[in-house]
This record gives sequence, C-alpha cells and structure tokens, in this order.
Amino acid sequence: MMKNLFLSISLLVVCSFYVQAQNKTVNTFGFLVGKWEMKNKTGKIVESWTKHRDSLTGASYQFDAKGDSILTEAVVLKKIDGVWHYCVTGFEKGNEGKTNFKLVAWANNTFTFENKQHDFPQKISYQNKGKEELLAWIEGNINGKTRKISFPYVKQQ
Repeated sequence: MMKNLFLSISLLVVCSFYVQAQNKTVNTFGFLVGKWEMKNKTGKIVESWTKHRDSLTGASYQFDAKGDSILTEAVVLKKIDGVWHYCVTGFEKGNEGKTNFKLVAWANNTFTFENKQHDFPQKISYQNKGKEELLAWIEGNINGKTRKISFPYVKQQ
C-alpha cells in the first residue's frame, strides 16, 4: 500500500514538472540570446542564439588557436505538437545528422532535453547562471558508463 502511494506521488511530481516545462513560452528561453564563449585547450567554442517569434536558433562554432572556425552544430529550439524540442544538426565527423531532444524538465533556472534512443548524449541541459554566465552540459551512457561533459560559457561583449 505504501509502495503504491509512493509510486503514485512520484509519478504525479514528475508529470507536474513535465507539464510546467511544456507551458513555457519562447520568452522563457530568452536568457540564451546572444553569443557565449568557452575557452578550451585547442582554442574556444562560441555558441550564438537568436530569438524569433516562436522559436530560437543557435549555432556552435569551434575556433582553433589561430582563430579559424568551423560550424559544429546548428540548433532550433521549438515546439513540435505542443512539446518543446531541442532540434540539433551536427556537422562534425562522427556527429553528423539531425536529432531531436524533448524537454523533460524545467526547474531552478535549468532546463533539460532528453532522447533516450540517441547514442550520446541522451540528455542536454542548460542552466541560466545570470546575465554573464551560462552552464550547459551533455550526459548519457557510452558503452555502459555514465559520462557528463560541461560547457561553462561566459557572455561575449
């Protein structure tokens, strides 16, 4: 009896977070708009976002130490059949193609998209850390091991 009650309450909480996440408008994701930079050992990654009437578009570029860049992925953040999706097209070798991730959670200035059928990552998350900082991360399983890669971005001026 207690086990069934616990499961019912847990399911209700999860469903509540999912419904709240889907009720978000494009303005909810407005903190992404602009250019964000993360330095790494080979140069830097720049992610840029533009807001449209009912969607956001983003692009991620990898810059080498000389300043040369390549487009690594393009993203559209939009509703599909009333559900928010992170629709990514990858251009890097081994990361080519289109994949959609469904918004499954929004809490504490963090939103998470998921696609359990994707090889890696299965989850993509963004956290609003204020006007000058943005934390993104990808996570999932690779060969049975959980892996998480973080992208701490700062706003470009």
